[in-house]
Amino acid sequence: MPSRKYADGEVVMGRWPGSVLYYEVQVTSYDDVAHLYTVKYKDGTELALKESDIRSQSSFKPRKSQSSSSSPSRRSNTRSRSRSPGRPARGRRRSASQSREHKDEKKKTIQETALALPVLKPSENNTKRYNGEPESTEKNDTSSIILEQKLKPDLEMKHVLEQYSLRPRKDDRKKEEIYSEKKTFVAVKPVEKVPTKTKDLEFGGRIGTFMLILFLPATVLYLLSMCKQDDPSLLNFPPLPALESLWEWRVFGIILLWFFLQAVFHLLPIGKVVEGLPLSNGRKLQYRINGFYAFILTAAAIGVLLYFQFELHYLYDHFVQFAVSAAAFSLALSIYLYIRSLKAPEEELAPSGNSGYFIYDFFTGHELNPRIGNFDLKFFCELRPGLIGWVVINLAMLLAEMKIHNLSVPSLSMILVNSFQFLYVVDALWFEEAVLTTMDITHDGFGFMLAFGDLVWVPFVYSLQAFYLVGHPTTITWPVAAAVTVLNCIGYYIFRSANSQKNNFRRNPADPKLANLKFIPTATGKGLLVTGWWGFVRHPNYLGDIIMALAWSLPCGFNHILPYFYVIYFICLLVHREARDEHHCKQKYGLAWERYCQRVPYRIFPYIY
Repeated sequence: MPSRKYADGEVVMGRWPGSVLYYEVQVTSYDDVAHLYTVKYKDGTELALKESDIRSQSSFKPRKSQSSSSSPSRRSNTRSRSRSPGRPARGRRRSASQSREHKDEKKKTIQETALALPVLKPSENNTKRYNGEPESTEKNDTSSIILEQKLKPDLEMKHVLEQYSLRPRKDDRKKEEIYSEKKTFVAVKPVEKVPTKTKDLEFGGRIGTFMLILFLPATVLYLLSMCKQDDPSLLNFPPLPALESLWEWRVFGIILLWFFLQAVFHLLPIGKVVEGLPLSNGRKLQYRINGFYAFILTAAAIGVLLYFQFELHYLYDHFVQFAVSAAAFSLALSIYLYIRSLKAPEEELAPSGNSGYFIYDFFTGHELNPRIGNFDLKFFCELRPGLIGWVVINLAMLLAEMKIHNLSVPSLSMILVNSFQFLYVVDALWFEEAVLTTMDITHDGFGFMLAFGDLVWVPFVYSLQAFYLVGHPTTITWPVAAAVTVLNCIGYYIFRSANSQKNNFRRNPADPKLANLKFIPTATGKGLLVTGWWGFVRHPNYLGDIIMALAWSLPCGFNHILPYFYVIYFICLLVHREARDEHHCKQKYGLAWERYCQRVPYRIFPYIY
């Protein structure tokens, strides 16, 4: 194991990543596994540097000029009378001492210029400072190139003067070393992203994630079993179902067929192709946006099945078996994702799922963007099988209600639940491109958490209200239905307008239509909106989401709390996600985020939280 060179607390000179400039830093810690030093700059920024990017302060002390007595230029009796290329023209000749002072002055100016330049940091590295203006988000630091262009003529002239001097070869070698060091100092080096281990473990760490792997499937089974009971009270626990009643190969085959049918729709060469956000290595992945077309094709396929009198309420009769089969498929997919992630390059691992602990990385996702060719598994599962399946399940529940209760038309409650959630799904698919900027795509890996959530939790828990209404019909009046509809429209308006403001501002901040929006510039080059919905609360889209979730539950009445599980869970989910957002934004934007929090004090609920 290589020995450690710098001790904790030692003040050294650290190179800023992506630049050629060195600044005074203090060593705070050392990672024995990654062999990285954590250093702290004077402005409070903490970064992990390799040992090759750190130098002692003594190496930056000004070099002493050569003694006048030892300088060969002072020995005029030995100087050749021929005109040297490095000698100034006749009539403008300076003395040797003046020339040496001039060169020493240039050398000193170069060093002072390098150490006095302001810090120009890449966007992903600035975490603690705000200078009032957005900085460049380009990967290559152009300030270093400009500095090199300014200093290059002086350095070349100095090299020519020394090349044609008559000093001893020993002094020439010393000067050549100085010149080489100077060239190395001003040379532009590419940014080297050093993969780091996940240190801040979420969801309760290894124990918490292990419990969630067991708890989430059990929760789905419990909720669906409760809805089947005549009295779905919380204290009325359902009996444990027989194991043979939970599994049917035909149902599992339908789950596989559904998944691969949606994959075929996704691979069709329809819809536009867009680029995602830059990865850690600067590369941008391409995504085909055709979720709405896949929804239309799915609706056509369902219509054909209904035309040929396919009994869609079969889904209701075997609903628990469908959930178990989907859970088994998501588990198998998670195992495959983790095994393939072990061979993935370091730069393709998820920043939140690279802890080195099997259970934690398996749950959160070890690889950020697992792909089979151009087929992005995470992006596909995010909106396609589960979200479109949610609408199909709701339709099956509507048909099952009509058949079981001998209705010619669905109940008003069932119509409201289906309509509200249909609007939500269509909105997500229509604005599919917006998902590329969410935390699920940019930060979280694809593991059990997202696989189970996308393929099991979304279709089988989000449809809980419709499943509940089949066995527990609820009658509501038209005025109540109108009030609930208005509430859902308010939530949707907040949700959609807030997301549109954010997405339009990210796409083109200079759009004249957004001229009325004010923002706090950050050192990453992005701005934090402080007017519009984002000046009302920090996460207005979450507020709209929660209002809609309440509107989806109200048509089920107030006889049981079970239909309100979704809105209760959703509040907990969004509060937890908001806390994760706060942590990441504080690291990313530094003092700019603190200013934003002072300007917009409420997180989700105005005047409450």
